[in-house]
Formats: sequence, C-alpha cells, structure tokens
Amino acid sequence: MSFKMHRVHVWSGEVADEPGGIALKLAELATSGANLEYVYTQRLLDKHGRGFVYVAPINGAEEMKAAKDIGLTETQDPIVMRIEGDNDAGLAFRLTQEWAKAGINLHGTTLSVLGSRFVGYVTFDTVQDANRAATILAELGMAAAQEARANGNHANGRKPAMAGH
Repeated sequence: MSFKMHRVHVWSGEVADEPGGIALKLAELATSGANLEYVYTQRLLDKHGRGFVYVAPINGAEEMKAAKDIGLTETQDPIVMRIEGDNDAGLAFRLTQEWAKAGINLHGTTLSVLGSRFVGYVTFDTVQDANRAATILAELGMAAAQEARANGNHANGRKPAMAGH
C-alpha cells in the first residue's frame, strides 16, 4: 500500500452564518485565481450568526492579498495534514488505533474513499503529533506492502493478472 501525507497551510477567518456567507468569501478567492483543495466551515456556537471558514492552498501574492482583504489569516492551529493512498477495508480503524497507541490525540478527521483510493484531512494539536502520525502511516504502508508480497499479492491486495487471461 502506498500513502502520502503532507502539511497543508491553512488560511481561516470568521464568516457570516447565513445563506451566501461562505460563497461571498469564496468568490473573492476564486476571482484571485485560487484553486482550493480544502474548504472546511463550522458554525461558532458562542457567536450567534457567525461561523468560521478554513481554506487551502493560498498561493502567490494575488491570492494572499485576496485572502487578507476578506479577513483571512494563515493559521498555525490546528495542524492540518492531507493524507491519501490505497484504500483497504478497516484502514481508518487500524490507522487511528496506531495513532491512539502512540498517544496522539486527533483534533479532527475527515476521510473519503473513491474507488480504490482514499483522501482526507487530519488535524493535530501539535507539529510533533503530526510528525509522529506521518511516521506511523509510513510504517503501516511498509508493513502492508511486505504482507502483500509475502502473500503473492500486489500492494492493493489483488493477485497479479496472468498473461493471456
């Protein structure tokens, strides 16, 4: 199994919690040429009528200016990591279980599967936790690949196709 995990530099800010509130912010970013891969919103329970938006990536001077103009700032908390790779039944459990054994507390997790691949975002409280989580992910990937080779399968768990069949 192959996995990738890398840090996502996120920009965030308050937004009106009303129809069109998010669209208004995203319109400015789209006009600047931003090609967002990550958009996360949440309602602020302690501020009626307000929410928070997190977006990434923001690249280049024009996109950064647009982000600042609409009240977004680059945030360091939480630490957001993009994770992707080959999917396997039970993978989310195995991964989060190994992170728990290592004492890593997750700030948040969103994982989705499309076909035989998964992609998601995991948020951590500290850079150290994110780095340890990446190491554990790599170890799980290596262990799965070794097991697949020992069983005569590819990393995706399937036996190689035979020529002429």
